[in-house]
Amino acid sequence: MRFHSILRSFAMAVLLAPLPLMAHCDSLDGPVIKAARAAFTTENVNLVLVWVQPKDEAEIRAAFHRAQDVRKLGAEAQKLADQYFFETLVRIHRAGEGAPYTGLKPAGEDFGPALPAGDQALESGDLKPLWKLLNDNIHATLHQRFEAAVKAKSFKAGDLKAGREFVASYVSYIHYVEAVYSAGTASEHGEGHEGH
Repeated sequence: MRFHSILRSFAMAVLLAPLPLMAHCDSLDGPVIKAARAAFTTENVNLVLVWVQPKDEAEIRAAFHRAQDVRKLGAEAQKLADQYFFETLVRIHRAGEGAPYTGLKPAGEDFGPALPAGDQALESGDLKPLWKLLNDNIHATLHQRFEAAVKAKSFKAGDLKAGREFVASYVSYIHYVEAVYSAGTASEHGEGHEGH
């Protein structure tokens, strides 16, 4: 449970960072498309149904069967059918998360270290490298924001520019503290699926 708290904390911290959170499920080498390729290989649509909400199963089943029929018409038809199915599956998966679909991302896209480390931990069954990555990141970010706030808090009364710099540092620091704490105490069932 402690690991889940740290992982949620890290995810919330990323949400507060200036860079947008990227979703690797949109990627052609992400887990959703890997499941789709396996579904085509094994002719088992259930491998992708786990990635969509129950209310969307019928649409995915229909798209899968249409794509299977078209794939039999030749190499070019197979590419087109795969693209159609991948886009449909990812679009519906993202809608189920409450996230927008912005198209498929190319394979090999850099999503930073956390997502690949999370996937690798699941594949290997070894949590230690991911645990270290998350702990190091949280510690470094907290330390950086804390030091900036400490440095900025010694401004002279009446120095509005320095006072505003302190407030900006303070807000960044305290919001990070709050987000990490809140994420660490969030109930598992109260969470959404933010951009994975």
